[in-house]
Amino acid sequence: MRAVACLMVLVHHLVLRMNFYKLPPDLDLTFIIARFGNHGVAVFFVLSGFLLARPFWLALDSGQPLPSLRIYAMRRAARVLPGFWFALTVGFLISFTVYGFPLDMELVGRYIAGFFLMSQWHWRTFFPVQGDGPLWSIPFETTCYVLMPTGFLLLFHPKLRWRSPLVSRLLWIGIIAVSLIAHWLVVTYLQTDSVGRGWQYSFQGGAKEWMPRYNPIGFFAIFAIGVLAAGIQTIVPARRSVIYDIIGALAIAMGAWQLPQSIGGAAEGYAWLGIPYQFPLLPLAVAAALCTLPQSQLLARLLDNSLSRYIATVSFGVYVWQDIVLTMMQKLLPWTFGTGSDDVLGGWISSSLVATVIIFAIGTLSYLLLERPVMRWARARENRMTRPVIA
Repeated sequence: MRAVACLMVLVHHLVLRMNFYKLPPDLDLTFIIARFGNHGVAVFFVLSGFLLARPFWLALDSGQPLPSLRIYAMRRAARVLPGFWFALTVGFLISFTVYGFPLDMELVGRYIAGFFLMSQWHWRTFFPVQGDGPLWSIPFETTCYVLMPTGFLLLFHPKLRWRSPLVSRLLWIGIIAVSLIAHWLVVTYLQTDSVGRGWQYSFQGGAKEWMPRYNPIGFFAIFAIGVLAAGIQTIVPARRSVIYDIIGALAIAMGAWQLPQSIGGAAEGYAWLGIPYQFPLLPLAVAAALCTLPQSQLLARLLDNSLSRYIATVSFGVYVWQDIVLTMMQKLLPWTFGTGSDDVLGGWISSSLVATVIIFAIGTLSYLLLERPVMRWARARENRMTRPVIA
């Protein structure tokens, strides 16, 4: 699932470089659907909620204490911050050295807000740097990292935790409902004005158009569906069955079907309550797949292969570096992606292949040289923290 989300977002950013006006008519629909690869962001959020919540559900159901929030925070910081901070700083530097944006307090303030994971709360800081657009989602996700254990503090309360697993899952549905109400209030009462709004005004204008429908509370609702999926998956019988293959296949088909549903509307796929990426059907489809694929027979062996594992492993680096590579290619080599050529499709394909190789090479180096060493250091520190003291 992580590999699919990674490739969806990459294809989305590659397609953005295509000149649709010179595209052969018989390929229009293919590229239009590929344009909605941005919906892969929702897959990332559901998957993160699913993976991070499993230890909490397992502890809750077995009567164990709440998992250590200190270790939880350290793991999240070790996994996200090194790669994010490095890409953020490079994006900040090329914003004024390569792209020519003025090095003023506006740009510096956006960088600082992003560095401290606080850029998600206002349209002026929404995109923390000009040189790397996808970084907007990292502070959004870290907000979910805080809200999720906050919700579990309620479920672990002594007056609630001894209730049945079904009741605890219903309580989490209540948390999702509260987040949806909060999102509705944000969208209703925190509208942006029309001055400088729109992508023609660069990143900040685009952020002003996205907000308030793009807000951390609404994205937590996407994330929280993944949390609920983990709660369901942990109580599903562990034995493998072809029934899970059937349900998983239907869930994947349902999720894929959501992409063409965005055709004719906004590129962001706004749906229920204005939440993007075909909410809630796409997140629910991803959640259903996550609930069933671990117990499937054929699909588990088919999908969990060495290639998908590799893509998933380096996906964070691929995500945070792809826009830097693609935009730098366009800046330094204006003829890339078929620009100014009669063979637009051929030029786009060749440039996309070169860009993909470069992006995955950087993503691999980011994982091997930066992300993995920090995660290993954090795990060693965690082991020392949890090692019993011998008198």
